Amino acid sequence: MSTASEFTFDNNFDVDDNVKKAYDDHGYIIVRGLLDKEEMAQLKKNVDDHNAISENAYGLPDGDGGEGKMVIWSHPGNDVTGIIARSEKVAGFSEKLLGGEVYHYHSKLTMKNPNSGGKFIWHQDYGYWYQNGCLFPDMLSVFIPVDRCVKENGCLEILDGSNRCGRIEHKFREGQHGADMDRVNEIRKLCPHKYVELEPGDALFFSCLLLHTSGSNNSPLRRWVFIPCYNKASNDPVYEHHHPQYTKLYKVPNRTIKECRNYTDVSGKEFIDVKKDKTVKVGSIDKEQKQG
Repeated sequence: MSTASEFTFDNNFDVDDNVKKAYDDHGYIIVRGLLDKEEMAQLKKNVDDHNAISENAYGLPDGDGGEGKMVIWSHPGNDVTGIIARSEKVAGFSEKLLGGEVYHYHSKLTMKNPNSGGKFIWHQDYGYWYQNGCLFPDMLSVFIPVDRCVKENGCLEILDGSNRCGRIEHKFREGQHGADMDRVNEIRKLCPHKYVELEPGDALFFSCLLLHTSGSNNSPLRRWVFIPCYNKASNDPVYEHHHPQYTKLYKVPNRTIKECRNYTDVSGKEFIDVKKDKTVKVGSIDKEQKQG
């Protein structure tokens, strides 16, 4: 997939007016190679070689007899995933795309294991985050593949430009909360449907209003994705919920990713425990759990 909203990362890349316009017009940008091989090795060591994060995962039934898995945490912490989420090229670029200070709304690791299914129906993240007291759609996610994401293993699919349609009503169907399909089908006539195929280290920065879905993984290929999510500081939720209110985010230089040697200490992250948190319903895949 090559579009006007696709860029390649190098030391000179920045979110300038051209990049910001692409994000605003299309609802996303792709930055190829945002994390290099050494940085990806750091991330994979964090999530593959140690179970401090994955042991907090829970199952997400997909309505077709399959199941994906996910783990969500509230604060970035100081392990490699936290350093990436606090880095200038992730958090800093997010601030420039949203036009102001952001804080870490949450991060997640979505896990579609081989031949596991795990589809997600059409939705907007703001379809859920709005319900959490976030008055404005000044929110985005950064989709960073740990494994290749291709059609075969259920890559993300988007409706290019659907962010301009505003918030769409979401309804419970197929065991998940998804966007009103009557409206989605009309939007599909105007907004191109695209498959977002990504390599490890590529990054998709996308608006909370962008309509997206992903198919089942019925292949022998694993599909794990790390997704930090950000909210604009000025958009502090008007009531408390299961994600943080505004919390100061202390960004770090990009070089810190390679310097980090913390792969196992996940203290301070505050993982969501589906057994205790009544807002997270495993069977119904409530609210923000449905991202990608």
